[in-house]
Amino acid sequence: MLAHVVDCATMEPGRDPVSDVDALEAELAAYQPALAADTGLGELSERPRIVVLNKADVPDAEDLAEMVRADFEARGWPVFVISAVAHTGLRELTFALAALVQKYRDERGTPVARRPVIRPIAIDESGFEVISDPEQPGGFIVRGPRPERWIKQTPFDNDEAVGYLADRLNRLGVEKELIKLGAEPGCPVTIGDVCFNWEPSLGTIDDVPVTGRGTDIRLERNERVGAAERRHQHDVRRGLASDDDEDDL
Repeated sequence: MLAHVVDCATMEPGRDPVSDVDALEAELAAYQPALAADTGLGELSERPRIVVLNKADVPDAEDLAEMVRADFEARGWPVFVISAVAHTGLRELTFALAALVQKYRDERGTPVARRPVIRPIAIDESGFEVISDPEQPGGFIVRGPRPERWIKQTPFDNDEAVGYLADRLNRLGVEKELIKLGAEPGCPVTIGDVCFNWEPSLGTIDDVPVTGRGTDIRLERNERVGAAERRHQHDVRRGLASDDDEDDL
Protein backbone atom coordinates (compact mmCIF):
# COMPACT_ATOMS: atom_id res chain seq x y z
CA MET A 1 0.00 0.00 0.00
CA LEU A 2 0.99 3.64 -0.30
CA ALA A 3 1.50 5.77 2.80
CA HIS A 4 1.72 9.49 2.13
CA VAL A 5 3.81 10.97 4.97
CA VAL A 6 3.44 14.76 4.90
CA ASP A 7 4.75 17.61 7.01
CA CYS A 8 2.13 19.54 8.99
CA ALA A 9 4.63 22.06 10.36
CA THR A 10 5.82 23.53 7.08
CA MET A 11 5.82 27.32 6.85
CA GLU A 12 6.45 27.52 3.10
CA PRO A 13 3.88 29.62 1.18
CA GLY A 14 1.43 27.62 -0.91
CA ARG A 15 2.12 24.39 0.92
CA ASP A 16 -0.20 22.44 3.17
CA PRO A 17 -0.84 18.70 3.68
CA VAL A 18 -3.60 18.58 1.06
CA SER A 19 -1.56 20.27 -1.68
CA ASP A 20 1.48 18.12 -0.81
CA VAL A 21 -0.52 14.89 -1.22
CA ASP A 22 -2.03 16.16 -4.46
CA ALA A 23 1.48 16.85 -5.77
CA LEU A 24 2.56 13.31 -4.83
CA GLU A 25 -0.44 11.80 -6.58
CA ALA A 26 0.28 13.85 -9.69
CA GLU A 27 3.87 12.56 -9.77
CA LEU A 28 2.69 8.95 -9.42
CA ALA A 29 0.19 9.41 -12.23
CA ALA A 30 2.86 10.90 -14.50
CA TYR A 31 5.26 7.98 -13.99
CA GLN A 32 2.70 5.20 -13.68
CA PRO A 33 3.94 2.94 -16.54
CA ALA A 34 7.59 3.21 -15.51
CA LEU A 35 6.83 2.59 -11.84
CA ALA A 36 4.70 -0.44 -12.67
CA ALA A 37 7.47 -1.91 -14.83
CA ASP A 38 10.22 -1.27 -12.28
CA THR A 39 8.40 -2.66 -9.27
CA GLY A 40 6.51 -5.47 -10.97
CA LEU A 41 3.55 -4.62 -8.73
CA GLY A 42 1.14 -3.53 -11.43
CA GLU A 43 -0.62 -0.19 -11.54
CA LEU A 44 0.05 1.77 -8.36
CA SER A 45 -3.30 3.49 -8.77
CA GLU A 46 -4.89 0.26 -7.58
CA ARG A 47 -3.04 0.33 -4.28
CA PRO A 48 -4.84 1.47 -1.13
CA ARG A 49 -3.67 4.75 0.40
CA ILE A 50 -3.29 6.14 3.88
CA VAL A 51 -2.21 9.60 4.94
CA VAL A 52 0.27 10.06 7.78
CA LEU A 53 0.32 13.62 9.15
CA ASN A 54 3.69 14.12 10.83
CA LYS A 55 5.18 16.59 13.38
CA ALA A 56 2.12 16.60 15.62
CA ASP A 57 4.45 17.57 18.49
CA VAL A 58 4.33 21.15 17.11
CA PRO A 59 1.14 22.85 18.42
CA ASP A 60 0.24 24.62 15.17
CA ALA A 61 0.92 21.43 13.21
CA GLU A 62 -1.43 19.41 15.37
CA ASP A 63 -4.18 21.97 14.79
CA LEU A 64 -3.59 21.89 11.02
CA ALA A 65 -3.73 18.09 11.05
CA GLU A 66 -7.18 18.13 12.58
CA MET A 67 -8.30 20.74 10.04
CA VAL A 68 -7.34 18.66 6.98
CA ARG A 69 -8.33 15.25 8.34
CA ALA A 70 -11.84 15.52 6.89
CA ASP A 71 -10.50 16.27 3.38
CA PHE A 72 -8.57 13.00 3.24
CA GLU A 73 -11.26 10.91 4.89
CA ALA A 74 -13.67 12.16 2.22
CA ARG A 75 -11.44 10.40 -0.32
CA GLY A 76 -11.75 7.18 1.65
CA TRP A 77 -8.18 7.33 2.95
CA PRO A 78 -7.48 6.55 6.62
CA VAL A 79 -5.62 9.36 8.40
CA PHE A 80 -3.05 8.97 11.19
CA VAL A 81 -1.54 11.84 13.15
CA ILE A 82 1.95 11.08 14.46
CA SER A 83 5.15 12.61 15.74
CA ALA A 84 8.28 10.79 14.64
CA VAL A 85 10.32 12.80 17.15
CA ALA A 86 8.05 12.27 20.16
CA HIS A 87 7.10 8.72 19.04
CA THR A 88 3.41 9.48 19.44
CA GLY A 89 0.91 7.61 17.30
CA LEU A 90 3.52 5.23 15.89
CA ARG A 91 2.20 2.12 17.62
CA GLU A 92 -1.32 2.72 16.38
CA LEU A 93 0.05 3.37 12.88
CA THR A 94 2.03 0.11 12.92
CA PHE A 95 -0.98 -2.03 13.85
CA ALA A 96 -3.21 -0.20 11.38
CA LEU A 97 -0.72 -0.75 8.56
CA ALA A 98 -0.52 -4.47 9.31
CA ALA A 99 -4.31 -4.80 9.33
CA LEU A 100 -4.77 -2.84 6.10
CA VAL A 101 -2.06 -4.78 4.26
CA GLN A 102 -3.54 -8.10 5.40
CA LYS A 103 -7.00 -7.02 4.26
CA TYR A 104 -5.65 -6.01 0.87
CA ARG A 105 -3.87 -9.34 0.43
CA ASP A 106 -6.94 -11.32 1.47
CA GLU A 107 -9.08 -9.50 -1.07
CA ARG A 108 -6.62 -10.14 -3.90
CA GLY A 109 -5.87 -13.77 -3.09
CA THR A 110 -2.51 -15.48 -3.20
CA PRO A 111 -0.23 -13.75 -5.70
CA VAL A 112 1.65 -15.81 -8.26
CA ALA A 113 5.30 -15.92 -7.29
CA ARG A 114 7.58 -14.15 -9.72
CA ARG A 115 10.54 -16.23 -10.79
CA PRO A 116 13.65 -14.66 -12.23
CA VAL A 117 14.43 -15.81 -15.74
CA ILE A 118 18.11 -15.86 -16.64
CA ARG A 119 18.85 -16.11 -20.35
CA PRO A 120 22.60 -16.45 -20.93
CA ILE A 121 23.94 -15.37 -24.25
CA ALA A 122 24.13 -18.40 -26.51
CA ILE A 123 27.62 -19.34 -27.64
CA ASP A 124 27.99 -21.71 -30.55
CA GLU A 125 30.53 -24.19 -29.26
CA SER A 126 29.03 -27.40 -30.62
CA GLY A 127 31.34 -27.52 -33.62
CA PHE A 128 34.69 -29.20 -33.90
CA GLU A 129 37.07 -30.12 -36.68
CA VAL A 130 39.49 -32.94 -37.25
CA ILE A 131 42.58 -32.26 -39.34
CA SER A 132 45.67 -34.23 -40.23
CA ASP A 133 48.60 -33.66 -37.92
CA PRO A 134 51.38 -32.05 -39.97
CA GLU A 135 54.00 -33.12 -37.39
CA GLN A 136 53.00 -36.77 -36.99
CA PRO A 137 52.39 -38.90 -40.08
CA GLY A 138 49.08 -40.72 -39.81
CA GLY A 139 48.07 -38.59 -36.84
CA PHE A 140 45.17 -36.21 -36.36
CA ILE A 141 44.37 -33.08 -34.38
CA VAL A 142 40.90 -32.43 -32.95
CA ARG A 143 40.01 -28.77 -32.48
CA GLY A 144 36.92 -27.31 -30.86
CA PRO A 145 35.84 -25.55 -27.65
CA ARG A 146 34.03 -28.55 -26.17
CA PRO A 147 36.60 -31.32 -26.67
CA GLU A 148 39.42 -28.99 -25.64
CA ARG A 149 37.52 -27.98 -22.50
CA TRP A 150 36.72 -31.59 -21.66
CA ILE A 151 40.40 -32.48 -21.93
CA LYS A 152 41.30 -29.75 -19.42
CA GLN A 153 38.56 -30.91 -17.01
CA THR A 154 39.55 -34.59 -17.03
CA PRO A 155 41.79 -36.02 -14.27
CA PHE A 156 43.78 -38.58 -16.26
CA ASP A 157 44.76 -40.59 -13.19
CA ASN A 158 41.08 -41.55 -12.83
CA ASP A 159 40.08 -44.42 -15.13
CA GLU A 160 36.38 -43.71 -14.76
CA ALA A 161 36.85 -40.07 -15.72
CA VAL A 162 38.92 -41.05 -18.76
CA GLY A 163 36.23 -43.49 -19.85
CA TYR A 164 33.59 -40.80 -19.44
CA LEU A 165 35.68 -38.48 -21.60
CA ALA A 166 35.86 -41.14 -24.33
CA ASP A 167 32.09 -41.55 -24.26
CA ARG A 168 31.56 -37.78 -24.54
CA LEU A 169 33.89 -37.56 -27.51
CA ASN A 170 32.05 -40.47 -29.07
CA ARG A 171 28.65 -38.81 -28.63
CA LEU A 172 29.98 -35.55 -30.05
CA GLY A 173 30.96 -37.39 -33.23
CA VAL A 174 34.73 -37.21 -32.92
CA GLU A 175 35.26 -40.95 -33.45
CA LYS A 176 32.97 -41.00 -36.46
CA GLU A 177 34.87 -38.14 -38.05
CA LEU A 178 38.23 -39.79 -37.34
CA ILE A 179 37.13 -42.99 -39.04
CA LYS A 180 35.76 -41.11 -42.04
CA LEU A 181 39.15 -39.45 -42.43
CA GLY A 182 40.88 -42.83 -42.44
CA ALA A 183 42.22 -42.93 -38.89
CA GLU A 184 43.72 -46.30 -38.01
CA PRO A 185 43.61 -47.87 -34.54
CA GLY A 186 46.67 -46.80 -32.59
CA CYS A 187 47.26 -43.62 -34.58
CA PRO A 188 48.23 -40.51 -32.55
CA VAL A 189 45.37 -38.10 -31.90
CA THR A 190 45.96 -34.75 -30.23
CA ILE A 191 43.36 -32.66 -28.40
CA GLY A 192 44.63 -29.52 -26.73
CA ASP A 193 47.91 -30.43 -25.02
CA VAL A 194 47.06 -34.12 -24.74
CA CYS A 195 48.21 -36.72 -27.30
CA PHE A 196 47.04 -40.34 -27.15
CA ASN A 197 47.03 -43.46 -29.28
CA TRP A 198 43.46 -43.66 -30.52
CA GLU A 199 41.46 -46.88 -30.26
CA PRO A 200 37.91 -46.75 -31.71
CA SER A 201 35.07 -47.68 -29.40
CA LEU A 202 32.22 -47.88 -31.94
CA GLY A 203 31.00 -51.18 -33.38
CA THR A 204 30.07 -49.95 -36.87
CA ILE A 205 29.84 -46.64 -38.65
CA ASP A 206 27.72 -46.49 -41.79
CA ASP A 207 27.68 -50.31 -41.82
CA VAL A 208 31.50 -50.44 -41.78
CA PRO A 209 32.81 -52.73 -38.99
CA VAL A 210 35.09 -51.04 -36.52
CA THR A 211 37.37 -52.88 -34.12
CA GLY A 212 36.29 -52.18 -30.57
CA ARG A 213 38.79 -50.93 -28.08
CA GLY A 214 37.50 -53.32 -25.42
CA THR A 215 38.36 -50.92 -22.61
CA ASP A 216 38.17 -47.20 -22.17
CA ILE A 217 40.93 -45.27 -23.82
CA ARG A 218 43.79 -44.24 -21.60
CA LEU A 219 45.09 -40.79 -22.34
CA GLU A 220 48.48 -39.57 -21.33
CA ARG A 221 50.14 -36.24 -21.70
CA ASN A 222 52.95 -36.29 -24.26
CA GLU A 223 55.23 -33.43 -25.04
CA ARG A 224 54.82 -32.82 -28.75
CA VAL A 225 57.90 -31.77 -30.67
CA GLY A 226 58.06 -28.01 -30.53
CA ALA A 227 59.41 -25.64 -33.12
CA ALA A 228 62.72 -25.13 -31.27
CA GLU A 229 63.38 -28.85 -30.91
CA ARG A 230 62.42 -29.54 -34.52
CA ARG A 231 64.83 -26.81 -35.69
CA HIS A 232 67.58 -28.33 -33.52
CA GLN A 233 67.03 -31.79 -35.00
CA HIS A 234 67.25 -30.26 -38.46
CA ASP A 235 70.56 -28.58 -37.55
CA VAL A 236 71.92 -31.87 -36.19
CA ARG A 237 71.19 -33.62 -39.47
CA ARG A 238 73.00 -30.83 -41.33
CA GLY A 239 75.96 -30.98 -38.97
CA LEU A 240 75.32 -27.53 -37.59
CA ALA A 241 74.69 -28.76 -34.06
CA SER A 242 75.25 -31.79 -31.85
CA ASP A 243 72.95 -33.87 -29.70
CA ASP A 244 74.82 -32.59 -26.63
CA ASP A 245 73.20 -29.21 -27.23
CA GLU A 246 69.72 -30.62 -26.80
CA ASP A 247 69.77 -30.17 -23.03
CA ASP A 248 70.04 -26.42 -23.59
CA LEU A 249 66.64 -26.30 -25.31
